[in-house]
Amino acid sequence: MATMNILNQQHHHLTAIRSANLNTKPCFATKRHSLLSGSSFTLNGLRLDDRSHQFKGYKSLNIWRGPVQVTALSSSVPPKKILIMGGTRFIGVYLTRFLVKEGHEVTLFTRGKAPITQQLAEESDQEYAEFSSKVLHIKGDRQDFEFVKTKLSGSGFDVIYDINGREAAEVEPILDALPNLEQYIYCSSAGVYLKSDLLPHFETDAVDPKSRHKGKLDTENLFTKRNINWTSLRPVYIYGPLNYNPIEEWFFHRLKAGRPIPIPNSGLQITQLGHVKDLAKAFLMVLGNEKASKQVFNLSGSKYVTFNGLAKACAKAAGFPEPEIIHYNPKEFDFGKKKAFPFRDQHFFASIEKAQREVGWKPEFGLVEGLADSYNLDFGLGKYRKEPDFSVDDMILDRTLVLQK
Repeated sequence: MATMNILNQQHHHLTAIRSANLNTKPCFATKRHSLLSGSSFTLNGLRLDDRSHQFKGYKSLNIWRGPVQVTALSSSVPPKKILIMGGTRFIGVYLTRFLVKEGHEVTLFTRGKAPITQQLAEESDQEYAEFSSKVLHIKGDRQDFEFVKTKLSGSGFDVIYDINGREAAEVEPILDALPNLEQYIYCSSAGVYLKSDLLPHFETDAVDPKSRHKGKLDTENLFTKRNINWTSLRPVYIYGPLNYNPIEEWFFHRLKAGRPIPIPNSGLQITQLGHVKDLAKAFLMVLGNEKASKQVFNLSGSKYVTFNGLAKACAKAAGFPEPEIIHYNPKEFDFGKKKAFPFRDQHFFASIEKAQREVGWKPEFGLVEGLADSYNLDFGLGKYRKEPDFSVDDMILDRTLVLQK
C-alpha cells in the first residue's frame, strides 16, 4: 500500500485512538443538514442543489473529533454459523465485525493472499485482538469448484454472505454442498439496471442483459431456479475508509495537491454514494429477516449529488478550500486506456425506499460527514490505494488553457 507523509497532528490522533485510554466517546453528528445549498433545480419532485454544503456539525471537519461509527443493532436472530465468500476488503471488513459483535460464528473463505483481518484506525489493540481471535478461515480458490463442493459438504454453515461472487457458476457448487442452507445473501450491483431517462432506479426496473454485471443477474436467476431463501443487495457507488475503488480518493489527491478538479461536461450529472458502514449494517439487517426472503434491495445514501457538488463536498469534508472546477468535453480527447474520471458520465442513482420500508434500514451518514469519516480514518492518515496520476488532468488543463487564450 502506498503511503504519504503523515502530519504530526494526524499521527498523534491515531496514537490517541490506539492508546489504553478508551474513555473518550466518539463524536456523532446530531443534526440533519442538507448536503448542498445555493442554486438548485428539481428532478422528479426532488430538490437538487449544485453548491457546497455548509456543514455545521463540526467546527472544522479536518479536525479529529473521534471516529464516527455506525453501531450494529442488537438482533433477535440466534447465533448462526456464517461463511463469508471474500470478506477481507472494504465492506467485508465492517460486515465481519458486525456479525462477530452479534455473536455469530464467522468464517472467511479466501485464497489466503491477504491477511484475514486488519486493524482499523479507530480500534485499540485490545479490541482488534479480541475481534480477530474470533474469525475463522478456509483457504481455497472458489474457482476450484470441486474443492469448494468437497470442503463445504457437511460443514453445517447456516448462512452464506457472498461478497465477491461474479458468476452463477461460482455459486452452484456452494448450493450443491449446502442443501440445508438457511439463507444466501448476495452482493450484487445497481450497475445491472438498463440505462434509463426515468430515475431513480427501482428494484423492478428493467435490467441490462449486456451489463458487465450480467453474471450477477444470472446468479439471482439461479437462486430463483433453485428455490432457496436468498437476498440480493444492489449498492450504487460505495465510499468510506479502505475503499479499494478510488472514488473519493480521486478527489482527495487533487485537493491535497492544490489542483483544479476536471469534471466532464456540465458537472450537473447526478449520482449517489452509500457509506460502507451503512451498507454493512444493511447486510446485517437482512439476516434472518422474513421480509428480505427472495428479495432484491437497492442500497446507497439518502441524498443524490451532482459531480460539481461532490467535488465541493470532498473539499468541505477534508478541510480544503473550495476547489476550482474545470469542465471539459470527453469527446475532444483520446485518453487511451486511462480513466479520466471515477464515475460513469451519466445520471445514475437508485431509490432505497424498499430497504427502508421493508427492512427498517436507514443510512446514518450524511455525505459530508461520511466523506470526513473516510478522510480522517484513511486518506488523512497517509493511506490510499493508488499513487496519484495527473497526466490525464494535464491533458485537459493544457487544452483548456489554449482555448482560453
